[in-house]
Parts: sequence; structure tokens; C-alpha cells
Amino acid sequence: MGTVEAICVSGRRGTPKTPVNSARFVASFGIRGDAHAGDWHRQVSLLSAERVDEFRARGAEVAYGAFGENLVVRGLDFRTLPAGTLLRCGDVLLEMTQIGKDCHSHCAIYQRMGDCIMPREGVFARTLEGGVISVGDRMTVEGRQTAWRAAVVTLSDRAARGEREDRSGPVIAERLQKNGYEVVERLLLPDDPEALQRHLVRLCDQRQPDLILTTGGTGFSPRDRTPEATLAVAERLVPGIPEAVRAASLSVTKRAMLSRAVAAIRGRTLIINLPGSPKACTESMDVFLDTLPHALGLLRDEVRDCAR
Repeated sequence: MGTVEAICVSGRRGTPKTPVNSARFVASFGIRGDAHAGDWHRQVSLLSAERVDEFRARGAEVAYGAFGENLVVRGLDFRTLPAGTLLRCGDVLLEMTQIGKDCHSHCAIYQRMGDCIMPREGVFARTLEGGVISVGDRMTVEGRQTAWRAAVVTLSDRAARGEREDRSGPVIAERLQKNGYEVVERLLLPDDPEALQRHLVRLCDQRQPDLILTTGGTGFSPRDRTPEATLAVAERLVPGIPEAVRAASLSVTKRAMLSRAVAAIRGRTLIINLPGSPKACTESMDVFLDTLPHALGLLRDEVRDCAR
């Protein structure tokens, strides 16, 4: 349990937020009157008061709101909680959607101190249920969102240039949604392994979906580097999934043996490479989709690995 120590808002992005005694949180929107509210996943930003204390102890004179945070809470270490965590404060229910963020332009605090805690200690949330939060209110952890969270990444030079339609990404996303997954991000990237690596790291470390499915870039073309980008960010490999897909696909076409797709784990996220065509994506998902809940439950540490 934590206590709300500060509530901060601002009417314009990129400016420090000003402390207020209370604020109204609107479902699917965020804080009324705050510039970061809207239809996206970073409606509300939160910091642990203890992390601000540590930064101040280094000689930084920073007021609440200086980091752009909306809520400062004492007694909860947000950075240790996974994305999908539910936070209850009175009538307001928040779902954590992102841990940390990329800092593309260093703020005034960084320029002065050579550091800023928001990119690594700040977390972000969306408002599921609205109400009023006031300074001094108690905040509790209400568990975790039960739906599996997924991201879909299409790799295609031509689709990224707008020369053809991305048909595989929508097919994958629709199949996941029909099976109860929340698709938190869909990306369309060129066949650029460095760009894919950056997005895989960001997704796994910040958005923390349970599953990432990539489509495209698994063949023999010189630009097909999806497996290499996946391996570059991997912490553990899962060879059984692509092996099973190739084995099943060989009954459809002998060219299945040419697939270089891999599967890997980074943090608590499973990454699986799929082929580029919509039909092949569907056939591949037929192989493993029913088995994924057990695998993802293991990654969440919510089920035991029981032998059969």
C-alpha cells in the first residue's frame, strides 16, 4: 500500500507540471486538464517518492512535477511492478502500460545534473475507471490484468514504403484478438535489423507484452535479417516452436525447410518469427497457438511447469 504524496498537472507538453490538491481522472482518457491525457497508453505518469528522495539527496533541488510526473506515491516501488499491474486509488483504477521511456531530448534536469530519473524510474498507466484522487489518498496493488498482451511487427521494405498493403500484420492481430489477446502495439518496419532490434528491446523492456509475433524477413534474401535481429536481443532461445512449425509446414510445401525463423525469450516476453505471407502466418499459428497460454503463464510465474 502507498500514499499519494503529490498530484501534478500541466496544460502543455514538455513543461514541468504544477502540484494540485486533487484531480479528476476520466476513464480511457486520463487526468482532466492535463496535456498528456488522451486516447493512448501513457495517459498518467507515476514516480515513487523514494526515488525522488534519492535524487534530491544527490544535491538536486527538484519540486514535485519537475520530471513531468502526474502522481508521486510513497510506499510503492513502481519500477519493480510489471506492465499490466492494476493500481486502485479510491474509485480510480489504473493499469500500468509501460515501464520507463526513451529520452530523445535531455530535459533541463539532465542538463543540470547529468541525469534524470524519469526515463528509468517513471512508469505510465491508462485509466480504466474514473474518479477523484486527492493528496493523502491510499493506493493499492490490485493484481494484474489477466488478458494476454501481444505486439505484432511486420517487416517489409515495400509495405513500409507504401508500395503494397501489409496483409499479414492485420491477419495476425485479428487471430490474436479472437483468442483473447490484447494487441497493445502493431508496427510496420522496413527490413532493417537495427530498427527491429531497437523496437524489440523497447517493447520487451518497457511495454512488456507477453508475446511478440513478427512477420517477414525469415528467408534467404540478403535483406531477410529478422532472425538475426531477434537473436541479438534474446536472453534465451526456444527452438522447439520454429522446429514444430517447420515440421508441420513440410506437409504443405517442401520450401518450409528454407525458413530461418527463430523463437526467443527476453525478460518475460516470448518472441516468435512468422513467415511473410498471410496464409503461412495462419498455418504457423495453428501449430502453437493452443500451447502458448501454458508457456506465457510460466513466463509470468503464474503456473508450474508440470511434466506429462
